[in-house]
Amino acid sequence: MTGPDRPQRTGDPFAALGLAPRADLTDDEVRAAWRRIAAATHPDRQDGGDPQRFAVAAAAYTALRTGFGRSEALADLSAGPASGAGPGRRRSVTPWFSGFHAGRAARLATRIQGGRPRRLALRVLATIAASAAAVAAAGFHPAAPALVTGAVTWLACTARRDLAPPG
Repeated sequence: MTGPDRPQRTGDPFAALGLAPRADLTDDEVRAAWRRIAAATHPDRQDGGDPQRFAVAAAAYTALRTGFGRSEALADLSAGPASGAGPGRRRSVTPWFSGFHAGRAARLATRIQGGRPRRLALRVLATIAASAAAVAAAGFHPAAPALVTGAVTWLACTARRDLAPPG
């Protein structure tokens, strides 16, 4: 059975909740879809529910419950087959640095092109400038690596918004 209550693709959280993948989804729409599926599939129901489908829907709701999560999921879907998420394929849960390969490089390049590449380049330049200024000010003191690490952490925490498609 296919339809709004039945997930069609394993790697698509929108399909798991029966939602169309679009950028203007609201928190209330996602919450309503989650509650509808949770009520129909919860394992505590009299008929036993559908625990596997409930788990898929719960994971999808966790991914889509915020606007940032929805934009990340949209970016992953628009990255296409290089993202590793397609019909019948599971995405790896390992960190990005554990085994760099061409698929991940293609996905990153697609996300940079689809996002805001000028803002990202400006952030990278600001990080380099702040790191150079920190090393110049502190010299080769033990604080210099900590200051550089802080600048790089700032870049890592703020650059994700520049990799998402513009809203």
